[in-house]
Amino acid sequence: MSREDAAPPVLAWVAVRRGEAASKCTIRPLRGRPGLVFLRYPPPAPVAAGDFPGALLLTPGAPPLSAADAGRPLLLLDASWRHARSMARAYPGIETRSIPPGWRTAYPRRSKVSEDPAEGLATVEALHAALAVTGRRDDTLLAHYRWAADFLRLNADLLLACPPGGGRA
Repeated sequence: MSREDAAPPVLAWVAVRRGEAASKCTIRPLRGRPGLVFLRYPPPAPVAAGDFPGALLLTPGAPPLSAADAGRPLLLLDASWRHARSMARAYPGIETRSIPPGWRTAYPRRSKVSEDPAEGLATVEALHAALAVTGRRDDTLLAHYRWAADFLRLNADLLLACPPGGGRA
């Protein structure tokens, strides 16, 4: 295989919970995008940390991401907040990080079942923020996101403070 035929490095694995409403999924339009690998949840077999080499599982309450995490792939859980917490248990041994404090969602949340965490972002917002924090900002990730302009406006100061990198602003 030539260097040109090699698959791009994994930016993120996205575990999508079965049964989530496609109409509410913010990351689904990115299926097929190089560097993003979509997985089904629950996983078909038990997961080991070695299944996701170097990955950082994004979850609230973990140590915040920083520029020191640059280049490491991410593991995102795509589900409602009520389900995402329990989904994380299926990925034992994977180092965890959170989005640093201060990021705000533009997604209009209206859960009638449970309260969303204040630091909770939509999956596409979390991916964008995580990559920006690690110097890989790429605004094209938000091209199909209905609330992209609001998200960028709400987080403009945080985005300006992010390290420069090879992303596309």
